Amino acid sequence: KSDSDTYTCDIGDAQSRAKLVVQEKPCVFTKELVDTEVTEGEDVILQCETSKSETPVKWCKDGKNLRNSSKYNISRSGFEAKLVIHRAEERDS
Repeated sequence: KSDSDTYTCDIGDAQSRAKLVVQEKPCVFTKELVDTEVTEGEDVILQCETSKSETPVKWCKDGKNLRNSSKYNISRSGFEAKLVIHRAEERDS
């Protein structure tokens, strides 16, 4: 993307110019979430990976955003996004 600019080619007094626009590649999942089973009361880790490390991710359950709390630990390290659910209960399914 940083190569986007106007480029010129000069020959004597003549000049040709063109504008180059480099479009940003979209962020995609390189490793998706997988279905997981856990025994009630255990911690469970859900993780995925993205093609860009700086892209923010959002974790949701039943259409509602999750936030860090005593129940949920959300982290992002490099390309990996991780959700830890502490002491899983049936209602966490």
